[in-house]
Amino acid sequence: MKKQFLGFVKKEFYHILRDTRTVLILFLLPVVLVILFGYALNTDLKDVPIAILDQSKDNASIGLTNKILSSGYFKLEENLSNTKEIPKAFQKGKIKMVIVFPSKFSNDLVHQKSTTVQIISDATDINTATSISSFASSIINDYTYLNYSPTTQAKGINISSRMIFNPELLSVYLFIPGVIALILLIISVMLTSVTLAREKETGTMELLSISPIKPLMIVVGKVIPYLLLSVINCFIVVLMGIFIFKLPMNGSILLLALECTLYIITSLSIGILISTMVETQQAAMFMSLVSLMMPTMLLSGFIFPIESMPAVLQYISKIIPATHFIKIIKTIMIKGEGLHIIWKETLILLGMTLMLITISVRKIQKQYQ
Repeated sequence: MKKQFLGFVKKEFYHILRDTRTVLILFLLPVVLVILFGYALNTDLKDVPIAILDQSKDNASIGLTNKILSSGYFKLEENLSNTKEIPKAFQKGKIKMVIVFPSKFSNDLVHQKSTTVQIISDATDINTATSISSFASSIINDYTYLNYSPTTQAKGINISSRMIFNPELLSVYLFIPGVIALILLIISVMLTSVTLAREKETGTMELLSISPIKPLMIVVGKVIPYLLLSVINCFIVVLMGIFIFKLPMNGSILLLALECTLYIITSLSIGILISTMVETQQAAMFMSLVSLMMPTMLLSGFIFPIESMPAVLQYISKIIPATHFIKIIKTIMIKGEGLHIIWKETLILLGMTLMLITISVRKIQKQYQ
């Protein structure tokens, strides 16, 4: 009896280890998750791109600027020449904070014993905005204490903080765009991949492959209904974000609709590609959830700032469609900007779509030649 039981256990071990997919889930997936969570959950910001408007350019303002930049938290992206350039710097989407030094900065410290530095932060991502504002304030206070101690009878440097785009620091400005991107991606990918995998399971795809219809037309014909349904779903989700969670709609509705449609097509293209790589609906569903949901939540800027991640993960985030769509939806809905700001992200999504469709059609042609 004991030998039979041990033989049964050995047989189970053999079956498990023989299945490559099971071994990957057991040993590779935990390692990947620990690495992703370990780095993505890191809230320590570094090299945050900022702009500086120094209207004084004296020894004190230059010294404070050097201290801010040498901290490792910030990276100087742009020097501004006047206050009119501040909105343009934020509109580009890269600048996270602007530090404004008033004219006669050093003179006011010496003669008036006090001056004010203004910190302006982009609050579309409230976690990043509050963190960098706090870091900058701490550095300025430290500089004041070291250089203008109470023995000098100077009050030092006062800090005026301002949050733009989201002055009330509402969390919906951070989470709702990410939720919209995640929902559209998961639903679109899952529907397409599972449907086409079902066709392969039932043998329908083989029958279609011998018909006069070309593989590209087969794929397009399968995807169009899901595209229309996903667009309706997107319309509902965006309206919920606006009317229930009070997400602003400051930009062009038409541009938002076109960008959402492009993102949905990109997501459907991923679903098509997944369906060419699996044989069953279960495998398609598993691959859709595991390969997309976790990276999208952790690496797209949905919850955690991309700037705090290692360079490798920052590069990986660029191949996740949601990374670009979240920036697009924030730019249109919250900042009220147009295509001249998000043209790069739009081209990236378009390029991803064309590449995914091309690869998928070629794989289908090879499978059914």
